[in-house]
Amino acid sequence: MTEQTDTKIPAQAEGPVAPETAEAPEAAAVPVAPAAAEAVTAPEVPETATAEIAPETAEAPEAVGAPVPVAAAEAPEAPATSETAEAPVAPAARRPSKRVLWAVARWTAAVVVCGGLGAGTALGITSMERTDVPGLATGSDGRWEYPKLSLPALPQDVPRPYTDGNEGEIHYADLRKLLLPAPAGATVDPKLNGGWVSVDEYLSQYDKDARVALKQALDESALRHIAARGWTTPDGTTTRIHLVRFKSVAFAEDFKDNALEAGSSDGHFPAGVGSAVIDESTFDVRVPFTVLYGYAETKPFGPEQTRWVHIQAGDTVALITQSRKGEALTVPFQQTVALQNQLLG
Repeated sequence: MTEQTDTKIPAQAEGPVAPETAEAPEAAAVPVAPAAAEAVTAPEVPETATAEIAPETAEAPEAVGAPVPVAAAEAPEAPATSETAEAPVAPAARRPSKRVLWAVARWTAAVVVCGGLGAGTALGITSMERTDVPGLATGSDGRWEYPKLSLPALPQDVPRPYTDGNEGEIHYADLRKLLLPAPAGATVDPKLNGGWVSVDEYLSQYDKDARVALKQALDESALRHIAARGWTTPDGTTTRIHLVRFKSVAFAEDFKDNALEAGSSDGHFPAGVGSAVIDESTFDVRVPFTVLYGYAETKPFGPEQTRWVHIQAGDTVALITQSRKGEALTVPFQQTVALQNQLLG
């Protein structure tokens, strides 16, 4: 037996221990003592001896009862510490130094401050008018600043004109509340402050030669009310709006076509106007269910030029005039006509 053991020691020493220990869990099910004995006597099983590295192999020499060679006894120790031992615990993470923490805090504070400044700047810009933003400021195009417009309330269960149930296109709202308000900065004419006016006051807007015929036409028609508003803007433009309401669309249309002769070159002009042409700038003013006819005074005219328009909207006929020293401007005239037409339409 001593000779056999000596002959097998080199075989045990030659087999690498670490590579074979990967299969240790399967070999652990075999009884430890017999396996150790077989590793000594049987030459065919040189690898199973090296595989027996589970913790239980530490008792193998006592079970055999024979002296255990030094190489065999030392073999289990090396793999036991590397393969079968518990997984090494990862070292605790190092705490960042105060220097790092201070740098992070500074950058975080910087980001917060920049974000707040950016949000405040964006809010300030969006709340500003375009003309107040440097680089985006644009010059005025000549339009006036009117108050926010809204249609007046109607009596209960009364439809608006041009809607179902109001085939007569009657304006049941207070006619005075359908007048366009004066723009910002304008001086309101105290005689035309948005209230009722007389027939004579309305006729004074036309040439003297036309007043007699127009007055007769109004007397023969079913006139209901006349409301008016006038103002003068800082640039010297004088605006007057008169709304004349009749009892029906038929009377309004007859007065427009036959008395005023709107749309004709032979129509009645405002006071002080000698000749005029169709004002093409009013062609772009389109409101459903209304019709309008615009004119512009032609040269030679006096110190002022006048533009005017006749509008029929259902039972109401409107007269809008604008006069200005030198020349009556196109943009404010278009704007005024469009807004008043929308209130009537």
